[in-house]
Amino acid sequence: MKEKIFEAKDVVIKFNLRGKVLTAIRGASIDLYHGETLAIVGESGSGKSVFTKSFIGMLDKNGWVESGTMKMDGVDFSQYKTEKEWLAIRGKKIAMVFQDPMTSLNPVKTVGEQIREVITWNFGTEKEEAKRQAIELLRQVGIPEPELRYRQYPHQFSGGMRQRVVIATAIACRPRILICDEPTTALDVTVQAQILELIKRLQKELDMSVIYITHDLGVVANVADRVAVIYAGQIVEHGLADEIFKDPRHPYTKALLRSLPQLGVRGHDLHSIKGSPPNLYKEIKGDAFAPRNPEAMKIDYVCEPPFFKVTDTHYAKTWLLSEQAADYRRELEQKNGEQELLPAAPVDFSSAEKLVQVKNLTVQFKLGRSRFSAVKNVTFDIHRGETLSLVGESGSGKTTIGKAILKICHSSGGDILYKGKSVIGKLPRQEMAAFRKSVQMIFQDPMASLNERAKVEYIISEGLYNFRLFKNDRERQDKVAQAMRSVGLLPEYVTRFPHEFSGGQRQRIGIARALALEPEFIVADEPISALDVSIRAQVINLLNKLKREKGFTYLFMAHDLSVVRFISDRIAVLYKGQLVELAEAEELFAHPLHPYTNALLQAAPVPDPDVERGKKVAVYNPAMHDYATDLPEWTEIRPGHFIRANRAELESYRRRLEAEA
Repeated sequence: MKEKIFEAKDVVIKFNLRGKVLTAIRGASIDLYHGETLAIVGESGSGKSVFTKSFIGMLDKNGWVESGTMKMDGVDFSQYKTEKEWLAIRGKKIAMVFQDPMTSLNPVKTVGEQIREVITWNFGTEKEEAKRQAIELLRQVGIPEPELRYRQYPHQFSGGMRQRVVIATAIACRPRILICDEPTTALDVTVQAQILELIKRLQKELDMSVIYITHDLGVVANVADRVAVIYAGQIVEHGLADEIFKDPRHPYTKALLRSLPQLGVRGHDLHSIKGSPPNLYKEIKGDAFAPRNPEAMKIDYVCEPPFFKVTDTHYAKTWLLSEQAADYRRELEQKNGEQELLPAAPVDFSSAEKLVQVKNLTVQFKLGRSRFSAVKNVTFDIHRGETLSLVGESGSGKTTIGKAILKICHSSGGDILYKGKSVIGKLPRQEMAAFRKSVQMIFQDPMASLNERAKVEYIISEGLYNFRLFKNDRERQDKVAQAMRSVGLLPEYVTRFPHEFSGGQRQRIGIARALALEPEFIVADEPISALDVSIRAQVINLLNKLKREKGFTYLFMAHDLSVVRFISDRIAVLYKGQLVELAEAEELFAHPLHPYTNALLQAAPVPDPDVERGKKVAVYNPAMHDYATDLPEWTEIRPGHFIRANRAELESYRRRLEAEA
């Protein structure tokens, strides 16, 4: 058995908010062993970050540890009050990598100075020696040309590189425990895979234990030795990664796993967790998850369950494991085992109207005296009623294409047709108004795209006011209520402000705002990347439902390939502004031909520890193509499957398809 290096026991954390006391953590306990990786998973608001921030004394000023112990090296620091006390722990023994690297770095200081300061502050190292160590740390986390990068500012780094800088800062004091708070949430799948590999390598080299906080179960399968599931401020299940993924026992753990798009069946709704987490201002009776659990028993509403032992390493806090519930448990297993859904056949849209046609689109931006091509000669069609997804890393041109179609940014070449008419250049006023009304956008960040000072009623009414789409105020209110009902929001929410909603509810408001205009075509720009697993499932189901009922056409942009597969009819793969492959969704996943498509698919995390542990990160290198004399062309290699390749590559791809047939 490994040595236990940290123990949090029966921790209760409270906050004083607007004169009310909120109990964020309700008696949570975890152990951490030397050299292991523990993942703490749960929805937003479940207490993951609050619990772990308390380990380094970083609760906000309104919060405090009410009771419980947090021990390391025999010292209980749960009741530390002063910064001086916490400085003995923070950085040197326990360090933290935060979720958003841009907000955790100082924008007016060079990245090198920020790392050097940490070394000098903690160890009193001379400036030149600390600088040398900072450059070595940048090299250690995989940043090229560290001497040059030392003098650069955070805005000059990509998202993945900024995250590497944050990791370098965290490990500067050689901590024994590294807490990673959603370290890969906003990153592309390929960059995410690289960051996970980096943390694993540093963990071995520096002999650290790591705590991951995440809602991405694919990441958990990749990194975790043990998993703790948290709900409403309590750990409800913990065990080895294999036990949690292959034999989950708590209803909440099962619901989280069933919400994954990888487990969805095409043409059917994803499983989603209904309802909302409990109000933590009030005392919770029984099992906190019971109101959202359709299979809850009467006792779940009355008595809080204890932990039941499944194996020596696996425990779950649910009455289902009680001996008295054995018959009911067997009944549920039999009922759930009988449900087998067959995937719906792909829909053929080839004979449908071409709603959007993009022809040889090129978009360039000025960078000083030079010009940068964000999109290069891109061609595709979107048929009425279809969902076409654009996938690729950040900077591949997905959003730029969406903005060009919406006329938010100017194109430099090519043409865009909507319903057979070109929308390039200046349109007559009436045509422009009709176009704006029938083409809408759902944005990536629901909080940033909603006016935080406006009530929901005004936010959803904005388009109605702009296009005068109501005869009187009663009709406007009816249209707002109808849009809200169609996205699963109660009409009485109209008087609330955006900050009073969860992330998933805010995204629903953004969708309702688009729906109020009754558009025909929707550009959805990463609309679910910041959402929890269960909320993500709700939003995906909603988009699919609206497509079925209202005949919407979507251009969907994402880097999460599991979501893309479930929601798309066809998928187009972009690399640095160029389309490299396009095919029907299942065809692309069954026969990915282009090396970049393969790299994206391999990098996507899979919620299966056996698959993730043996996975090698494939890095796409464009230099592998020999285009010196044999130039690539956009070719239909088989019906509906297009690829950018030269003649030699096409021959090898055809041979591969024949072998796979």
